[in-house]
Amino acid sequence: MSRRFSLLALGIAAAVVAAAVAGTTGTARSATASVTPLPSSSCGPVVYKGSGSPDLIVASDLPLQGAIRHQTVQVSRAEIWALANAGWKAGSFKIGYQSCDDSTAQTGGWDTAKCATNAHLYANNRSVIAVLGTFNSGCAKIEVPIGNRASLLWVSPANTNPGLTKKWDVGEPQKYYPTGTRNYARVVATDDIQGPADALWSQSLGFKKVYVLNDKQTYGFGVATTYRGAAKKLGIKVVGFEGWDAKASSYEALATRIKASGAQAVFLGGIVCNNGAKLMQDIKAANPKIQLQMPDGFSDPNANGAVGNGAFISVAGEPPKALTGQGATFVKSFGKQIGTTPNPYAAYGAQAMDVALSAIAKGAGQRAATTKAVFGLTVTNGILGTFTINASGDTNLTPITIYKQAGKNLNPVKTLVPGASLIGG
Repeated sequence: MSRRFSLLALGIAAAVVAAAVAGTTGTARSATASVTPLPSSSCGPVVYKGSGSPDLIVASDLPLQGAIRHQTVQVSRAEIWALANAGWKAGSFKIGYQSCDDSTAQTGGWDTAKCATNAHLYANNRSVIAVLGTFNSGCAKIEVPIGNRASLLWVSPANTNPGLTKKWDVGEPQKYYPTGTRNYARVVATDDIQGPADALWSQSLGFKKVYVLNDKQTYGFGVATTYRGAAKKLGIKVVGFEGWDAKASSYEALATRIKASGAQAVFLGGIVCNNGAKLMQDIKAANPKIQLQMPDGFSDPNANGAVGNGAFISVAGEPPKALTGQGATFVKSFGKQIGTTPNPYAAYGAQAMDVALSAIAKGAGQRAATTKAVFGLTVTNGILGTFTINASGDTNLTPITIYKQAGKNLNPVKTLVPGASLIGG
């Protein structure tokens, strides 16, 4: 039985990562003559459509199973779009791509053991020159230290927990860099900016009392904490702050407490994969008039379902249709490829690929030099605009856009940049 289950699980994993590279321009093909592919237990085939064979591999690490699968598959396809747009090259080096899955069917999202396994696979495979990931901050805190010992670069399109790059919780961020040299950068603004933006939006809606929840994970607790801190500074009364159990079958008691508190809005700090849709359903059942507010962990309307209609959801950066130059080109071209307006995080996936390719070119295809090259890197007129990756690995682009869910669409409402007095929790 255990062997049959293991074989079935491997088959599912292979199908999932294959789906992530399907539907790209042309027919995805495997090209492995001069590189050592990552194993099919975690990753799809090497995708390469340039001349000859690839010299190096850029791996993508995303949760490709569970509630947000539609969103992460789109991010992966956007990364392939960017690589194809660059001619499958970084400088003189020919680059192949592998889409890898850090989730399991059992967890329905990222998995601690899978994140660790994947990180060791990347670090030990000398064909891998950079990793695009992770999507979830908790997974990054497992993977980055493993890659650090191998001088392997991570560029995340989606991690927002501040502690990966800034002084935050005890020992952060130093504990993620055991060699003392950083190997991680991201193209997305952090939760010490996103949480305050959400609080500003609550204030603009005239809310006087809010209830704050978190999913007890790294990302969720962090963004909930920064929202709470900014809300208090803005004169909003936080009438409750607690975690929810992702494995609970019912949240009726919690919903009853929220209603009794008199809260006009509830902020759900966390990810929809942690039973977020059921949580929203129970909260709205108890109080249909309460306003739902969520961070980017709920930025996939498909995963939220109909109960998310009318909810306000924050995502770092400008909305896709507000992007100009290369960003507008991406939205038009990639949108045509997938048949819809891209999810906001698709642009971040494409930008993460472009940043990695620039670093690889500057680093002459060597791991340590590639990692060093990302810090201080300036992107001019990129997909997300013009920005710099600082010495800590953070972008200097800090706008946060508030969206309102309507069916399967996120409609942008307002773009905010919190003042310095609100940032930091």
